[in-house]
Amino acid sequence: MGGFFGAVSKREVVYDVFFGTDYHSHLGTKRGGLAVYNPTDGLQREIHNIENTPFRTKFEQDAAEMKGMSAIGCISDTDPQPMLIKSMLGTYAITTVGIIRNMDKLVGEILKTHGHFEAMGAGRVNQAELLSMLINQQPSFAEGIKYAQERIEGTASILILTDKGEIYAARDRLGRLPVILGQDADGYAVAFESFAFDKLGYHTVRDLGPG
Repeated sequence: MGGFFGAVSKREVVYDVFFGTDYHSHLGTKRGGLAVYNPTDGLQREIHNIENTPFRTKFEQDAAEMKGMSAIGCISDTDPQPMLIKSMLGTYAITTVGIIRNMDKLVGEILKTHGHFEAMGAGRVNQAELLSMLINQQPSFAEGIKYAQERIEGTASILILTDKGEIYAARDRLGRLPVILGQDADGYAVAFESFAFDKLGYHTVRDLGPG
């Protein structure tokens, strides 16, 4: 499984995303990641192994050094995330929660027309990278996310942070996994589990609908 948390605001949100992501630690035990945007430094990204050390301990120093009013974070029980992607849509960070059951078929189709994937252990492909390949085949993030979700068999909720500081959040097409929108006086947050909002001063606005 896994979980994610993102925020975009009129103020610094790195610590909101740091703590909001940490509150999802019970959903995964292998990898954690943060991606932050600010106009001076662009997209910054850190990924750490959290199998033997808690997320909060691993990312305390990173959170202290990162600056930005847009950020996303994730806990993953499978792949290193978020991934940084450069494409015709721009540079962006992407993370996902879910299971893609037709990974091999989609990877094979893409390899026939596109260069390569970064291989992980046993030749596996990162789910977030596969989704980015599908998204990048369309002229916009919204169209690309819709296309990707139509192509996969299984489930994938997606969180994207762009090089303009925008966040795109999409719940899986059949609504099997939750994605919840929150708000405070300065901006918005999105999370896999809403209790993270309560601890950070956001109130729940609504659940995103399927797809």
